[in-house]
Amino acid sequence: MTAVLNAVAAILLFTLLVALVRIWRGPDPADRMLASQLFGTTGVGFLLVLSEALEAPALVDVALTLALLSVLALVAFVARVAPSVSGDGRSGSNEEDRNA
Repeated sequence: MTAVLNAVAAILLFTLLVALVRIWRGPDPADRMLASQLFGTTGVGFLLVLSEALEAPALVDVALTLALLSVLALVAFVARVAPSVSGDGRSGSNEEDRNA
């Protein structure tokens, strides 16, 4: 069973490296954000597999913390980018939108 968990951990580690390359190279902020979400999700999976393989339950807490931080990073990115892009092609919000 440990060999299977180690193999899964190695595959997840490779996926983390691919995500790091995508974060580094871009080409635009949305691609980087998706890659960081992949990094967060894969990192959680990697930590959970490692927790089971090493019989270290403390890694589950670290995985949960990483999951929460990943969600907060996504919310911060959307809050920063979403106001500059609206659905009707206009950028930003104006006074008429606030009064409607």
